[in-house]
Amino acid sequence: MTRPRILVVGAGFAGVECVRRLERRLSPGEAELTLVTPFAYQLYLPLLPQVASGVLTPQSIALSLRRSKKYRTRIIPGGAIGVDLASKVCVVRTITDQIVNERYDYLVLAPGSVTRTFDIPGLVDNAFGMKTLAEAAYVRDHVISQLDLADASQDPAERAARLQFVVVGGGYAGTETAACLQRLTHAAVRRYPRLDPSLIKWHLIDIAPKLMPELGDKLGRSAQEILRRRGIEISLGVSIEKAGPTEVTFTDGRVVPTRTLIWTAGVVASPLIATLGAETVRGRLAVNAEMNVPGHDGVFALGDSAAVPDLAKGGDSVCPPTAQHAMRQGKVVADNVIATLRGQGLRPYEHKDLGLVVDLGGKDAVSKPLGIELHGLPAQVVARGYHWSALRTGVAKARVLTNWTLNAVAGDDFVRTGFQARRPATLKDFEYTDTYLTPEQVREQVEASGPREG
Repeated sequence: MTRPRILVVGAGFAGVECVRRLERRLSPGEAELTLVTPFAYQLYLPLLPQVASGVLTPQSIALSLRRSKKYRTRIIPGGAIGVDLASKVCVVRTITDQIVNERYDYLVLAPGSVTRTFDIPGLVDNAFGMKTLAEAAYVRDHVISQLDLADASQDPAERAARLQFVVVGGGYAGTETAACLQRLTHAAVRRYPRLDPSLIKWHLIDIAPKLMPELGDKLGRSAQEILRRRGIEISLGVSIEKAGPTEVTFTDGRVVPTRTLIWTAGVVASPLIATLGAETVRGRLAVNAEMNVPGHDGVFALGDSAAVPDLAKGGDSVCPPTAQHAMRQGKVVADNVIATLRGQGLRPYEHKDLGLVVDLGGKDAVSKPLGIELHGLPAQVVARGYHWSALRTGVAKARVLTNWTLNAVAGDDFVRTGFQARRPATLKDFEYTDTYLTPEQVREQVEASGPREG
């Protein structure tokens, strides 16, 4: 008999946890496992700002999915661009730009999220994101390049503009990005005798009235004080009105000459979700507490792209798009896929949030583990300890620990790799959000070519 096909879309925290558990708990004869992902690694997303600032190397937070010989999942290098639930077909665009149909008997949707953008003139053409490994490495190169270009410029206005940096988004990603990169430029400018350190200015803005409101008033104020003490200008209740290649206009009327706009103002579910034609909750796929898509047995969704009911909080609340929830959801979905395969009952997902950690670089951090508010060195120990323990492999843990130690002892060499010699790459170039199909196009693709046999 043909083995049932389990297809997992996405190699983030949720998808990888699900696949690894399926491999451990299913015998090879019970099912065929397939994973669709453009990159054969799991990215430890919370540490991206440390890659951008050079504290960590890119490969230290990219956990290879091909490293261990014991794993048997077939990896399809590409991205899912459409799903036909009626035909049980997932449409995949491979990295060779071929479009193929993948049949499934059981489907796990964990495509993650993409950067949320708005209809702001010039935004996608001039802003950088902080969502992928390539973006983090590119932003580091860009920031160091601004110091080199400012040092080479004979125009005082251009020099000042290149030394101003704007980060939009007062959540964890934006706050950590601004904090870590400010430390990078503060340390690097000492190696540029011609540059006036006072010209370096970092702006962190957010339309919300508070910075990281999930931390609570006390820790939120503590984080603001740390950043302002370092010279980062924080503007709340403010966003971007328009973005140009040489300046950014804020909604309060200020015009900031800059060559660096980093956009981290939240995320939205992967555009793949819109191709299903299924019910959504604020853009995320509606699922029940067992993470099953209603009306489609054997189809599960989790992570950033699914509106998973938060049973711990109750009411209409859904789980926030955090790594903590995604990892635990992956294990429960794997168990529910196996239960469906074996004709057993499903179990709901319930997990109480263990707390929050925010690494601001150096000895600066704020953390709230299990509701206990910490700041300074104790918070930094908790933050880095949590991230280190959450890394999935011993090799990754060794690399990250080595990088942290080396950076603390020897500092940074401020080397740029030369990306800037090529065409500038901005927000629209990294996340491939224009590759997805409409539900009608998905149906046409399935009917025209028929499902591909795995």
